[in-house]
Amino acid sequence: MDTFTNLTAKQLRRAADLKERIDALQEKLSQLLGAPAPAPVVETGKRKRKKISAAGIARIRAAQKARWAAIKKDSAAPKRKRKVSAAGRAKLAALARARWAKVKAAGKSSL
Repeated sequence: MDTFTNLTAKQLRRAADLKERIDALQEKLSQLLGAPAPAPVVETGKRKRKKISAAGIARIRAAQKARWAAIKKDSAAPKRKRKVSAAGRAKLAALARARWAKVKAAGKSSL
């Protein structure tokens, strides 16, 4: 039905007029024959979905796994853990003790 997209407004109006005439003639014919008029065919714009074979799904799955493996390989470089030297730990502990002494001197029980 994508042929309607290429028609002009005048051509669409003419097609609609013809469709109305066809429907009217079908109505007259059904009255003459005494049979009910067939229901008009209404086309929906939906297409049937195609099913993917098991092999196709397997190929898609394998390709996606390969993509994820490539992404993870780049980010899998082991990150070094930072270590604080003994002198650094002592310095941090001294700072914490000083901070808590100040808090306790102010009569508080939390920072």
